[in-house]
Amino acid sequence: MQATDSDSRGGALLSRKEMYLAPGVSAYYDEPIAMDHGEGCYLYDTENRRYLDFFGGILTVSVGHAHPAVNAAIIDQIGKLTHVSTLYLHQSMVDLAERLAHMTPGGLTMSFFTASGTEADETAITMARVATGAYEVIALRHSYSGRSALAMSLTGQSPWRLGLPGVSGVTHAMNAYCYRCPFGKTPDRCGLECAKDMEETIRTSTSGRIAAVIAEPIQGVGGFITPPPDYFAEVARIVRKYGGLFIADEVQTGFGRTGKWFGIEHYGVEPDLMTFAKGLANGMPIGAVIATREVAGAYGGPTISTFGGNPVSMRAALATLDVMTEQRLMENARVQGQLLRDGLEELSRQYPVLGDVRGMGLMQGIEFVRADKEPAPDLVAEFFELTKTHGLLVGKGGLYGNAVRISPPLTVSQAQVKEALEVIGRALAKIYETHPELKRVR
Repeated sequence: MQATDSDSRGGALLSRKEMYLAPGVSAYYDEPIAMDHGEGCYLYDTENRRYLDFFGGILTVSVGHAHPAVNAAIIDQIGKLTHVSTLYLHQSMVDLAERLAHMTPGGLTMSFFTASGTEADETAITMARVATGAYEVIALRHSYSGRSALAMSLTGQSPWRLGLPGVSGVTHAMNAYCYRCPFGKTPDRCGLECAKDMEETIRTSTSGRIAAVIAEPIQGVGGFITPPPDYFAEVARIVRKYGGLFIADEVQTGFGRTGKWFGIEHYGVEPDLMTFAKGLANGMPIGAVIATREVAGAYGGPTISTFGGNPVSMRAALATLDVMTEQRLMENARVQGQLLRDGLEELSRQYPVLGDVRGMGLMQGIEFVRADKEPAPDLVAEFFELTKTHGLLVGKGGLYGNAVRISPPLTVSQAQVKEALEVIGRALAKIYETHPELKRVR
């Protein structure tokens, strides 16, 4: 039965969702928002209320909703060809592979396209296992890799593993969560213990011969946990010492989000493989792995991705990269990201319930705490409702449910960043008014 206009209103849509969609398809807010359309950095619900989108479809709408250049490329491609599978060649797939080879650091030259980040991470692990002849993989605590059996096993957060036992061959090392240092040290005194733990983990919890380490340069679902500058160089050194490959999971950090094309570039490390999805195609389904010629050469198949390399998604990705380049959006991410970061740090001084501010570029996280760094997920819930009321959308994250993820499209303006900071400030003021005991948090 086709829905009428009245059925698409928020309340009716929610009741139909609860009847026909699995309970795992959850939505933000006490009263979920039914979206109708978007433009640039704004979303509009079915009542035509406008929201400033500072989550970007989970860091996916990279150049803004309904960008005319990206839409034009999609429409043009739909009129020609929508699907053929990877069994046939088409120009845009080869064009995108060539472009990624020129963009990525080091000797990464050969791509394999999928339809999601989960598939990309799975493919990268398979490539590493085939290339090294080893099986065991190291992931990081607080990480997130997707929703397949292997991806959930790689994920270092129990709520995202659905209570299921993990598949064999995955071990989790300490991550560089400096705000909650597992070694009880402050960032200025840590001496990269977390990176050194990688070697201890390999020596004590594996056979000593590993296929790979997979890591996000900034942990996305983990709450935008951002390692110190020297962390990944030490991790990569240790991994290669034990015969493994270094996989940079750039599903959330890739394509200008951090102020560079890729998050790992901030750390001066050249990965053996990288995985992509999300912001590469501004909302069209896409995933990709790029590897060195040596690693990719071992992955000879037979293998296939029915929807990988889809002509429409490939054209969307090429158009998205064109917009990023022509509009210098990496520079905008640096400039507006610094404005956002400065504003959040000022608010954290005014409202110490923001225990930590972290991130890079337009990927900024804030962690809500009470005294002694006690996680405060209830305050995040209040913050969400307050910011929604004032027309601002942000994201949640973190193992403890107390992190807020702030990631607007890379096209965001100075005025929009200031507007978001004003709303965040008003929400925090209201929380402090409602919870006077928070004034004792220091």
